[in-house]
Amino acid sequence: MEGAAERLSAQASGPLRGGLRPPGDKSISHRALIFGLLSVGVTQIEGLLEGEDVLNTAKACRALGARVERLGPGRWRVEGCGVGSLLAPSQTLDFGNSGTGMRLMMGVVGGHDLTARFDGDASLRKRPMRRILDPLELMGARTLSQAEGGRCPIELKGAAEPLPIEYRSPVASAQVKSAVLLAGLNSPGRTVVIEPEASRDHTEKMLRYFGADVAVEPFGAEGRKITLEGRPELRPKPIVVPGDPSSAAFALVAGLIAPGSEIVIEAMMMNPLRVGLLTTLLEMGADVEILDRREEGGEEVADLRVRASALHGVDVPAGRAPSMIDEYPVLTVAAAFARGTTRMRGLAELRVKESDRLEAVAAGLRACGLEPRIEGDDLIVEGRAGDVRGGGLVKTHLDHRIAMSFLVLGLAAREGVAIDDSRMIATSFPTFRGEMERLGARFS
Repeated sequence: MEGAAERLSAQASGPLRGGLRPPGDKSISHRALIFGLLSVGVTQIEGLLEGEDVLNTAKACRALGARVERLGPGRWRVEGCGVGSLLAPSQTLDFGNSGTGMRLMMGVVGGHDLTARFDGDASLRKRPMRRILDPLELMGARTLSQAEGGRCPIELKGAAEPLPIEYRSPVASAQVKSAVLLAGLNSPGRTVVIEPEASRDHTEKMLRYFGADVAVEPFGAEGRKITLEGRPELRPKPIVVPGDPSSAAFALVAGLIAPGSEIVIEAMMMNPLRVGLLTTLLEMGADVEILDRREEGGEEVADLRVRASALHGVDVPAGRAPSMIDEYPVLTVAAAFARGTTRMRGLAELRVKESDRLEAVAAGLRACGLEPRIEGDDLIVEGRAGDVRGGGLVKTHLDHRIAMSFLVLGLAAREGVAIDDSRMIATSFPTFRGEMERLGARFS
């Protein structure tokens, strides 16, 4: 990330009050633009997240032949060219900090007879991409160049006629699954993905919403088998993007740990594969009331009334990880303010996010006076029952979720918390500071 780092501090703020509507879900925002590109005609999108990650996906869609226009705040229009009719981009597809945007678009390119160069910022260049390239190569795509270890910059030549495959994903990853399915859209047969545990299912839902023939069935104890019939004619449909649970997580935890707080989080997506954090917080004794369940844009949403709570430690099973993989950093903040021990199991996937989140979170907690332990892929936090010192300078490693999580910790810590850089928060939650200050948070 170019430019000088922008340090930001959070101070103990007293009760948080009011309402917050989280920005549009990032996962669905990426996919809305991509399915607009792959449809023939005009897709209207409401509530699109306008963070840097999603805007880079919009640029990539333009580069591949779509007409993409912003009509107003959160309102976008995508005129797509359809599966099989994409253009070869004349310039590098730069995804900045967005692993999701890059990995999904690699799937799109992998299923088309064109060549594209993928790159990103310093953080994204550290993230492994072989888990995406391996199945795409089985389908006929070719990796023409790559940095050491299958990292960016990467030049990918898509398959002229992608082979339909049955792919058993070694990890429960919505990004891997989605890349294979997106490549399979231009295949003449059936593409099958088998995952060991159910990961977020937005791609399958959106494929079906746009007219593709997709079957989903259980596989084994916790897995799923997804079957896609190739070469559907995707039809443009309007999309309303629901509130992002991963962004709502910061206000949710802040409302639980700042004494005397009562806030309402509006229109948060309640997809069962995305509410692992809420499930865990309720097990910890969180006072959260779920209000007005309803449907928006094909997804269930609800309002949450959140009150400050006396939390207690819990054992978080590894099987819950796919439904809350991005929320572990802020869960550790809740665990720090709980009474007793919280053990988060099976966090290997955190080592390959924007940073090695497992090590980065542990280091941040130590800087704030806690003594977390890492045992294998488990993280153990001994809570301080509301008496967390804080006072540290936390290294964010250009990771937006690390940055926001420790700012939340600072709102209830005795000595506040500083982070070394806040610029990357704009990748997923550009209005974070303003929205939190409106609730009563104090930043400087």
